[in-house]
Amino acid sequence: MTVSPLQGITHACFGLSYLLAFALETARLFWPAAGWRVAALALGTAGAFAHTVYLTVNQPTPAAPYGSLLYLAWVLALFYLYGTVTYARQAWAVFVLPVVIGLVGLSLALITTADNAAPVSLPAWLHGDRFWGAAHGLLLLGAAIGISVGFVASVMYLVQARRVRNKVNPAAVVPMLNLERLEEMARHAVNWSFPLLTAGLLVGTLLLRTDHAAPENWLSVKVLSTAGLWVVFGVLLYLRYATNVPARRLAALQIAAFGLLLVALAASHPFVA
Repeated sequence: MTVSPLQGITHACFGLSYLLAFALETARLFWPAAGWRVAALALGTAGAFAHTVYLTVNQPTPAAPYGSLLYLAWVLALFYLYGTVTYARQAWAVFVLPVVIGLVGLSLALITTADNAAPVSLPAWLHGDRFWGAAHGLLLLGAAIGISVGFVASVMYLVQARRVRNKVNPAAVVPMLNLERLEEMARHAVNWSFPLLTAGLLVGTLLLRTDHAAPENWLSVKVLSTAGLWVVFGVLLYLRYATNVPARRLAALQIAAFGLLLVALAASHPFVA
C-alpha cells in the first residue's frame, strides 16, 4: 500500500513555519526591509498549506481538545494571512501569529498516546443527528473565532493606547491601526461571538441524552468554563452598551475572556462517550 508524502506532515511542519514567519516579522520591526516581509509571508503561507493538509488527512475530531484547538488555529492562520496582505504596512502578524503558534503548541501538548491509538468516539447525538451535531460544533467554533479576534484587537488597542498616552512619535514606530478601528473590531467580535456562543450552547443542551445528566458532567471544567465564558460576554455587552466603562477596561476583560476560552478548549468534553 502506497503512503502519500502528505501523510508525513506533522505539527512540527506548520508549527515551525509559523514560528519562523513570526521571527522574520519581528526582525522587520527592528530592521525594516522588503525581503523580511516577503520571506515571512512565504513561510506563513507554507505553514497554512501544511496545516490544511494535516487537517484534511488526519481529520482530528473537534470533540477532542487538540482537535478543536487545531481547527481554531487554522482559521486564525487564514486570518493572519488576510490581515498581512490587507494591512501590509501595519504591525499585524506580530500580534496574530503568537496566538496561532500558542494554539498549535497547546494542541500538541494535549495529544496523548490514547488519542493517537484510537480516535475519540463521538456522542450518540452526533451519530443520530449529524446536522444538529455539526451545527453545535460550527456555532461554538464561530464563537471561538470571534473571541480570538477580539483578543487580538484588544491587545493591539492597549498597545496603541499606551503609545498615544505616552505621545510616541508615529514615525519612530511601526504603524498600527488607529484606536477607533481597533475598538470597532473588538466590538464586532463581541457582537458576533455572544449570539453564536448562546446558540451553540442551546443546541448542545437540547441534544443531550438523559444519561448525560450526571452532576459530575455538569460540574466539569469544560461546562463551567464555557458557561463562565457566556456570562463574561454577557457582562461585556452590558458594559459596552449600557455604561460608560473606559475602552481600556473592556479590552482587558476581552483578554481575560480569551484565557477562559483556552481553559474551555483544553478541557475534556464530559459528554463524549
